[in-house]
Amino acid sequence: MLAAAVSGVAVGALMGLLGAGGSVLAVPALVFGVGMSVHAAIPASLAVVGASAVAGIVPRLRQRRIRWGVALAFAVPGLPAAYAGTAIGRQLPERWLMLGFAAVMAVVAVRMLASSSGGGGACRTGTGGVDVRRCLPKAVLAGAAVGLLTGLFGVGGGFAVVPALALLLGLDAAEAVATSLVVVALNSASGLSAHLGAAPVDGADAGVIAGFAAAAVATSLAMGRLSRRIAADRLQMAFGVAVLVVAAGTAAAALWAPGLLAG
Repeated sequence: MLAAAVSGVAVGALMGLLGAGGSVLAVPALVFGVGMSVHAAIPASLAVVGASAVAGIVPRLRQRRIRWGVALAFAVPGLPAAYAGTAIGRQLPERWLMLGFAAVMAVVAVRMLASSSGGGGACRTGTGGVDVRRCLPKAVLAGAAVGLLTGLFGVGGGFAVVPALALLLGLDAAEAVATSLVVVALNSASGLSAHLGAAPVDGADAGVIAGFAAAAVATSLAMGRLSRRIAADRLQMAFGVAVLVVAAGTAAAALWAPGLLAG
């Protein structure tokens, strides 16, 4: 239980500050720290990350940084795609799921570290506002891709949503973080529904998930209030570094931890 609580604090910190990254830590923490199988950790991760995302939205309502139209345009196509990703993921060995997860994280992290924060993407108007109609095609395609990753790897998708919102659609880092939380909450709910429909969470894991979620939610609320004091470019840099570190650790554990994963 202690390992779950400590991991929950880390997940909540990432969700509250960065609007993403909680799931990329939650799955490895549940597998390597708590001892769950990958297939059990996936729905557990979705439950924890979804709750953390909702908690992270609360302090940002006053900040008025959430772009609701963009969030819905992005999230709706991802809901059915999450079911497709879930079906594909059940057919893959656990070791390969974790390696694929690490590869996707590494690509996203490198892209974020190499690029500057949004500002001129598809959603931006000439006056700096946001026009959803201008970026609808990109939002739909990116949302479907993130939904697929949500079901496949048991992630809320924020690690891909934040770069897509910033780099493809032109939201600044603070807007991307806040808007990502809405997308993550909806994606997590869809992915969790898909997983629980086929394999309900074991009663023995329920207590671990509850402790994990409680720590994550409390920390996410606290970090959400702190985030307004951090510059947008620093948020983006921190996000990229965090995801890259977790990607390297996940890949190393999947490759070299003896007997940890089957397949």
